[in-house]
Amino acid sequence: MEAFVGAGGSIARGRGGRPGICLTRRLSSRGMRVTVPMATVASNPKTTPKFITEEIASRVISEVGSPTFVYDLKSLLEQAEKALAFRNAYGLTVRYAMKACPNAAILTIFNGMGLAFDASSVYECQRLLLAGVPSEKVCLSSQELGDQFVGLVNKGVEINCCSLSQMRKYGQAFPNTEVGVRFNPGLGSGGTGKTNVGGTSASFGIWHELMNDVKSIAEEYGLKIIRIHTHIGSGSDPAVWARVVGLTLNLAKQLPDVTTVDLGGGYKVGRMPGEVSTDLDIISAPVKEAFEQFAEETGRKLHLEIEPGTFL
Repeated sequence: MEAFVGAGGSIARGRGGRPGICLTRRLSSRGMRVTVPMATVASNPKTTPKFITEEIASRVISEVGSPTFVYDLKSLLEQAEKALAFRNAYGLTVRYAMKACPNAAILTIFNGMGLAFDASSVYECQRLLLAGVPSEKVCLSSQELGDQFVGLVNKGVEINCCSLSQMRKYGQAFPNTEVGVRFNPGLGSGGTGKTNVGGTSASFGIWHELMNDVKSIAEEYGLKIIRIHTHIGSGSDPAVWARVVGLTLNLAKQLPDVTTVDLGGGYKVGRMPGEVSTDLDIISAPVKEAFEQFAEETGRKLHLEIEPGTFL
């Protein structure tokens, strides 16, 4: 297979478009081409890398140098297909949470597969645009909404306001427009306390009990809230995540203009022996049912968004 290595990252494809290995390393702007054989899956994942053999690793070091990051294109495509198959009632958008790995090659691969993107800073937005991602496929949810957001919005980037002050800032710059709002639903879950970004100990999103303030600011600036966003943590417990679905839909009931609900990501990835990865097919079934029940109760068919990062 052929792999392409460049300063900004690039795509590796097998001959005839077959999946191969993606290699990236900081090099000159001209980049370089490396030919390596197709990797085989190791028989013992506890002692051997999953997709790269010792022989290939040695050749990569010899021909490209070290340190070098090597990505398995086949795995990337398979995981993206799993996310795109997430059960939904009335439409689905999969947003790659690019904070997981902002490599330009990976961004290009996922863009080509039809994925949209979640950015957590204006700089991530700029990186996406430089990688050739259309601005309308980018949504920014940031703790700090830098002044550069104005130029990004003018280019077509969407915004989820993550605080009341951000709502005011957005309203002052773009009154009488549509916007998204990120809520803290009051519940969180993560692989560790450091990756739990929901509940009373987390500062991410507008506290769910401040709905009246959200409505007041929206009315003051003529903002139409069309998206609700929640994200409770990385490596979250699927059972807790399922509970948050109901809490998020209850918030949507209070905002009649909402057409899209973004449930975030944080799906558990099993890295160590005994750890189990989240099965998206299993956890998506009750989500689909909840959206259908919401439609029966309100007459509103909501579009679903999810934001897998490390899972992909």
